[in-house]
Amino acid sequence: MTNAANSGPALFEDPTADGPELGPTGRPWPHIPEMHPPSAPPTRAHIIAMCNQKGGVGKTTTTINLGAALAEAGYRVLLVDFDPQGSLSVGLGADPHSMDLSIYNALMDDASVDEVLLPTGVEGMDLIGSNIDLSAAELQLVSEVAREQALSRVLTPLRSRYHFILIDCAPSLGLLTINAMTAADRVLIPLECEYFALRGVALLQRTIDMVQRRINPELKILGVVGTMFDGRTLHGREVMERVVEAFGDKVFHTVIRRTVKFPETTVAGEPITTYASASPGAGAYRVLAREVLSRCHDE
Repeated sequence: MTNAANSGPALFEDPTADGPELGPTGRPWPHIPEMHPPSAPPTRAHIIAMCNQKGGVGKTTTTINLGAALAEAGYRVLLVDFDPQGSLSVGLGADPHSMDLSIYNALMDDASVDEVLLPTGVEGMDLIGSNIDLSAAELQLVSEVAREQALSRVLTPLRSRYHFILIDCAPSLGLLTINAMTAADRVLIPLECEYFALRGVALLQRTIDMVQRRINPELKILGVVGTMFDGRTLHGREVMERVVEAFGDKVFHTVIRRTVKFPETTVAGEPITTYASASPGAGAYRVLAREVLSRCHDE
C-alpha cells in the first residue's frame, strides 16, 4: 500500500500551522488504526446496506471501492446488487442483460445462493448481480408472508463465508430498500456534498428509525460519508459543515472528492483500487475502509 493510502490527512487538507490537523470535515483528524489482514476466517459477516433514496450520490461507487479496499486487505467480501438498474454489476464488468440468474431468482425462484454467486476481478470479492427482473420482485413481494425478510433469508446462509456483505440499494425507500435494512446490521449513507442531497436525508433517517422499531432493532447507522466533495467551493464546505452539525460523530472523517477517474473505472469495469491504485480516490477509499473496520470492531 502506498504512503498516500496510509496517511489520512495527507490526502486532504494541509495541517494548520497551530493546533491539531483538521480534516476536510472541519474536525481534527483522528488516529485511524492501520488495516491488517483478518486474524481468523469469516464466521458471521457484517452486513452493511448502502442507502440513500437520492440517485447519483455515489452509492454504487462506494460499494464497489469500499469492498475492493477491504478485499485488498485480505477480507472476504460479497457485494449484492439490489438495484434493478444493475449499476453495481456493470461497474464490475458484468452484463445485466445476459445474466442467466440474478438476485431476483434467489428471492423469488428459490435459486440456491451458489447458483447466483459470480466471481469478480478482485481476489476475495464476489458478486450477486441484478437486472431489470428485480423490479418485478417489489410487486410480487407485496403479497408474500414476511415480505420484508426475503433478502435476509437469502443472505443468512452466506454470513459464515464472508467478513463483509455490502448491499447496493436502489435510489428509493420502497420494499427493496426495506428488505436491505432488515437484512443489514448497519446502514452506511453516501451523501453528495450538495444542498438538495442533504434535504432528503431526514426522510431516510425516519425510514431507518421505523425499521429499527418494527422489524430490525439491531440496525444502526454506521456512518455518513461525504461524496463528490469539492473543498474549493464555498457551497461544498457549507454543506459539509451542515452534515457534521446534523450527524456529529456519525460523519466519517474520510471524504470522497470529485475525480474523472471514477467514471473511467465504470467503463473499465473494475474498482479504482486496481484501475488507478496510486490515485487519491483509491487512497481515500482505503482510508474509509480503515474507518469502517474501526467502527465495526468498536461496536
